[in-house]
Amino acid sequence: MTRHDLDVLASDRERSDAEERLRAAVESGRLPLADLADRLDEVHASRTRGDLERACRGLPRPGPRDSLVVDRPADSRGLVVGVFGGFERKGPWVVPPRMTVWSMWGGGRLDLTEARFSAQDTEIRAVALWGGTRIVVPEDIEVEVRGFGLFGVFDRRAARRIGRPGTPRVVIKGLALFGAVVTRGKR
Repeated sequence: MTRHDLDVLASDRERSDAEERLRAAVESGRLPLADLADRLDEVHASRTRGDLERACRGLPRPGPRDSLVVDRPADSRGLVVGVFGGFERKGPWVVPPRMTVWSMWGGGRLDLTEARFSAQDTEIRAVALWGGTRIVVPEDIEVEVRGFGLFGVFDRRAARRIGRPGTPRVVIKGLALFGAVVTRGKR
């Protein structure tokens, strides 16, 4: 950050990000729990980005895929339906712990590459009846595919295990009847 950036007034989103950064530091053991309350008070009293940086002093900046599991409610209720049409869910969003995806005489795309998860374990039930669903998963999460294709395809090629501790786990299960559920990995 340049000197000018530090003088810019802080937004509520930046304060929220600073709070999350402090909580992650406590969870990882970088910051003692006893220091958290004082640091959070500094964040809440911050007026500028420079004040927020002082409140987070000594802590690393999170990377683009840090904090995949967040302490926020899911952005959707857990049901996505495409009947005689399609659906697409992509971009930054929070995935509920249980989600059902229906494609009937249509198609849909569920993209998890920029998503965050509201729980460590997520279950996606995918049903494709004379339609198709494409699920795009990032390379840095654990994925397990357990679906069944009856006169259709339930693709298991993206199923893999990632050994990094704390990685979210996504289980995709369901049925493809005269249709397809395809899961693909993306960096």
